[in-house]
Amino acid sequence: MENKLSRNLYMVPYFLWIVLFVIAPILLVLYYSFFDIEGNVSLVNYQKFFTPVYLKMTLSSFWYAFLITAISLLVAYPTAYLLTKTRHKQLWLLLIIVPSWINLLLKAYAFLGIFGTYGAANSFLKMIGIGAQQILFTDFSFVFVSVYIFIPFMILPIFNSLNELNPTLLDAANDLGASKWTTFRRVIFPLTIDGVKSGCQVVFIPALSLFMLTRLIAGNRVITLGTAIEQHFLVTRDWGMGATIAVFLIMIMVFIMIITNTRKRGV
Repeated sequence: MENKLSRNLYMVPYFLWIVLFVIAPILLVLYYSFFDIEGNVSLVNYQKFFTPVYLKMTLSSFWYAFLITAISLLVAYPTAYLLTKTRHKQLWLLLIIVPSWINLLLKAYAFLGIFGTYGAANSFLKMIGIGAQQILFTDFSFVFVSVYIFIPFMILPIFNSLNELNPTLLDAANDLGASKWTTFRRVIFPLTIDGVKSGCQVVFIPALSLFMLTRLIAGNRVITLGTAIEQHFLVTRDWGMGATIAVFLIMIMVFIMIITNTRKRGV
């Protein structure tokens, strides 16, 4: 009885944190979503969201988030696999993760210099005879920088899944005559799918709401739901519409978390 009471007391700070910093902000956003730009209670914001402008913006957000996640996965999986085969894998993993500790704004400004007209990227293109190109403020620069920022978060869960893989299963597949591709397809990938799901979750969800990179790297040529929320709160001052977009964004994120849930269920 005492142990149960002690455990419940330890849970109090956790529940307070959840209520104050998760539930309360969501309820506040939901509350503001029912007010129009003039402060009147209305459902006009929800009607607006289903107009072609916002639906197109939602599809655009999904497309860019999917692209960023897919490229991150294609790069991260072989990278994580190679890391598990290296001698000092923990050191290499640390070197990959360290850049994620740097402030996002600093990294964005660094790429402004790299992709600029007189930056390192254009200097390299001139050196190989291609000539200077407009790299900054394009879809390519936006996706490239986003992948660079998110890729450590994709590598880490996949690396953990691969590192925990029982090597005797690979030996068994080899003894049974399975090719390397068959072993990967039938053994390695299915057993590491939880790591892939976790990686996709932690990349896709924040990629949906990017707004700083759309402004600095893409030059506002890429419009996402995160960009729209920023514009409504800081520029048009239409907090109700911004809150409405945020409500739908939260719903989308919760849905993604449910479908990518890696918790093992009992049979």
